[in-house]
Amino acid sequence: MSTVSENQRPLRVALLGAGTVGAEVARLLLEQSDDLEARVGAPLELVGAAVRDVTKPRPGVPAELITNDPIGLIGKGVDVVVEVMGGIEPARSLIIAAMESGASVVTANKALLAEDGATLYATAEKNQVDLYFEASVAGAIPLLRPLRESLAGDQVKRVLGIVNGTTNFILTKMDEDGAAYADVLAQAQALGYAEADPTADVEAFDAAAKAAILAQLAFHTRVTISDVHREGITRVTAVDIEAAREMGFVIKLLAVAERITEGDVDGVVVRVHPTLVPRSHPLASVRDAFNAVFVEAEAAGELMFYGRGAGGAPTASAVLGDVVAAARNKVSGTTGPGESIYTGLPVLSLEQARTRYYLNLEVLDRPGVLATVARVVADSDVSIQVVRQDGTGNDAHLVLRTHAATEGQLSNMLDGLRALDVVTDIVGVMRVEGEATP
Repeated sequence: MSTVSENQRPLRVALLGAGTVGAEVARLLLEQSDDLEARVGAPLELVGAAVRDVTKPRPGVPAELITNDPIGLIGKGVDVVVEVMGGIEPARSLIIAAMESGASVVTANKALLAEDGATLYATAEKNQVDLYFEASVAGAIPLLRPLRESLAGDQVKRVLGIVNGTTNFILTKMDEDGAAYADVLAQAQALGYAEADPTADVEAFDAAAKAAILAQLAFHTRVTISDVHREGITRVTAVDIEAAREMGFVIKLLAVAERITEGDVDGVVVRVHPTLVPRSHPLASVRDAFNAVFVEAEAAGELMFYGRGAGGAPTASAVLGDVVAAARNKVSGTTGPGESIYTGLPVLSLEQARTRYYLNLEVLDRPGVLATVARVVADSDVSIQVVRQDGTGNDAHLVLRTHAATEGQLSNMLDGLRALDVVTDIVGVMRVEGEATP
């Protein structure tokens, strides 16, 4: 039996975008209308879906709701606008217009949030409306709300995780099948995991945007995508994969956001790059297109969030959760939490980060090479933990794993190694998280 007041008018919901995610949101809004009404305290009425091409079939979206006039749709007294069109413009202008008209906004637009979230937050606050974006990071995984609300009484120390399903699929297949990067990328494209132009995924732009959003919520400091150090997976080779396996590691593209407090330094470093992860670590078992994020907090300790990070249905689930939250606030006449940047910590350069490193060097096969390389490493105040030499002649490789050092020390070490005539190429350099089980 419904508990909704008979006097409560329907709340009007508009979609900006009706692709894979938008169409699924529309379907769920229509098919689960009774349940959603009970959860919100008022009926939710889908009043339209604005798209670029009105002739394209939109399964799940009634044809009479399709329009190519987003401004006209927003102007129909809408209560909640769901933006799933993506990109910077016109999404930003439409979101601002929606908020200025009094509508709360739910968005999955990680690129826009990471580039100019400050403008959206400010507009929401000025107009006393909500801005929710759970679906912008890790699809269906409930991650942002716990960071923003459940851990509000704790001190987050570190966030690290796998936030891009495409790259995780590629690295999983390279590890399990011994396949080359190019072959697995082609397979990922054939399966629909990777776009025809995979740059956003494989060069880590997607993961960097998500890392910026996570860092801002975790550390209450404004972080944009330009603050994130970014390295993609295109240079990860089968040699790297095999070397990692023999040392007890697997390679993952990790987003890492951490607070660094050493001496007079107190700030945040945010980075995305291929990383050697011990096979004993829970992140090592995250396969294929799944996502997982570790949060390390002062009081709560280690928390892990795992699930499907992409796809129409998982992402729509997160969007609908935000729609319910925004609609409930409309019914009660309140708004949810806004931007929290009270700590105002500086975003530090990558050189402030401290971790272990893996190096794959192509070297000449002659006596004294290891001693020469070790001397350069030591002169950079870096300590070697593991060393292994593979191959002979012109195909000799020296694989090193170091103890913890700063990025600045790594940079000095690489400069010294490049100057050696016995080092013909630095084939691979990757960070290492944790210790492999002997």
